[in-house]
Amino acid sequence: MENSGGIKASLQGRYASALFDLASENGTVTAVEGDLDRIGQAIRESAEFGALIRNPQVSREAAGGAMNAIAPLLGLSDLTKNFMGVLAANRRLFVLPEIIRAFHAIAAAQRGEATAEVTSAHPLSDGQIEALRQKLEAREGRNVKIRTSVDPELLGGLVVTIGSKRIDSSIRTRLNSLAQAMKG
Repeated sequence: MENSGGIKASLQGRYASALFDLASENGTVTAVEGDLDRIGQAIRESAEFGALIRNPQVSREAAGGAMNAIAPLLGLSDLTKNFMGVLAANRRLFVLPEIIRAFHAIAAAQRGEATAEVTSAHPLSDGQIEALRQKLEAREGRNVKIRTSVDPELLGGLVVTIGSKRIDSSIRTRLNSLAQAMKG
C-alpha cells in the first residue's frame, strides 16, 4: 500500500493514520510498529485471540478488559495499549489486522520505503530474502522492506504483494490455471 488518499479514506486507514500521527508526535513510530508486529503475531498464533477480535457478541467492556490484560503480556507501549482500548470501545477490533497493514504502509511510505508481503510454501533463508529484496528494489526503484509468511498450501514458489501489485508464482496457482485450461 502507498500512503495515498485510498488508505486514509478507508476505516482501517483512518485509524492507522490517527495512530501514526500520534506516534509521530511522540517520536514512537518504531516502537508502535514493533507493538503492532507483536499483536499481529498474536492474532495469527492464537485462535482464541483471533476469535475474540472477530466476535461481535463480546461486549465493549469485556473486549476492553481483554485488551488491557493482553497489553502487558505483549509488552505494548502506553500509546498502543490506549489505541487498543479505543478500538474495543468503538467495536472496531475486527479490523485490527487491516489497521496493522495500513500503519506499516503509512510508516514505510513516510520513510520512502515499499513493503513487500512475501508468502512462501517453506521458510526462506536469509540469503534468499536478501536476493529477493535486491531484485524488488531494482524493480521498484526504492528501498523495500520484506515481511515474510509461510503458507504450505502454496506447494512451492512465492506470492509477492507490494501495494496493489501482486506477483503470484506459486505452484498452486499454476496448477489451478492448468486445471481451468484443461476444462476448456
